[in-house]
Amino acid sequence: MAETTVTTDGVRLCVETFGNPAHPALLLVAGGGQSMVWWEDGFCSRLAAGGRYVVRYDHRDTGRSVSSPAGSPAYTSTDLATDPLRVLDALGVDGAHVVGMSMGGGIAQYLAVEHGDRIRSLVLVETSPAGPGDAENGLPPMAPAVAASFTDPDPEPDWSDRKAVIDYRVAVERPYVGGLGFDEERVRRLATLEVDRTTDMAASLTNHFVLDGGWSGRHRLGEITAPTLVLHGSTDPLLPLGHGDALAREIPGARLVVLEGAGHEIPPPPLWDLTISSILEHTAPG
Repeated sequence: MAETTVTTDGVRLCVETFGNPAHPALLLVAGGGQSMVWWEDGFCSRLAAGGRYVVRYDHRDTGRSVSSPAGSPAYTSTDLATDPLRVLDALGVDGAHVVGMSMGGGIAQYLAVEHGDRIRSLVLVETSPAGPGDAENGLPPMAPAVAASFTDPDPEPDWSDRKAVIDYRVAVERPYVGGLGFDEERVRRLATLEVDRTTDMAASLTNHFVLDGGWSGRHRLGEITAPTLVLHGSTDPLLPLGHGDALAREIPGARLVVLEGAGHEIPPPPLWDLTISSILEHTAPG
């Protein structure tokens, strides 16, 4: 199916699918401030070739989905977290395997606890049971360069200047690099694609991060019954590997696969063989 928009519960979301709708559905949920283009075409096509009906979508305030003014999202974190169900409803899919990265992994955990009847399995990528690490939650803290990007962020660009916005979007990704290094050509290509198809980039890079605190369900991870695979980078500077270790311990039966050299990112092409084979094995029927 070509990229299209669907409206469920009055919410307009941009969706794209790959593969045969008769195959098991695999829903990809991106991170905060990310549109669906970061789940790259080639990645989605390879999953579809493995016999999965792959679904990706733009979060609210990203890509071509519904947009609110920058700094004033017209929705809650719960609304954002239940959008995957709206996507599935619009496609007529009863249940899906859910692959969530970072914030998308938090959404996947929420769905597995609160709407477990719709979740066939979980794949949690570069995510955490409790958000950034600190003394209170006992998880490893973010690297200093990432912390500095929050405490001393780069000045916002002129949002009407396409080149400046693309440069800014590339710069946003740079602190999250891991041991594989920063593939600027690839990141710039994806950033350009995102900027050119996004309704409001200022809203896209702001609104998810000013929502209320949202669901805090670490104490309920033991309730998850969906088979769970944790994929976590060995060099994630935002959520170090200890976060993946914690998820694998706290979710019953979960299995951890370490992505050597990955930073805080949707797995890049050098890791596709391992990532895709792991996902296909985990979501195999029967």
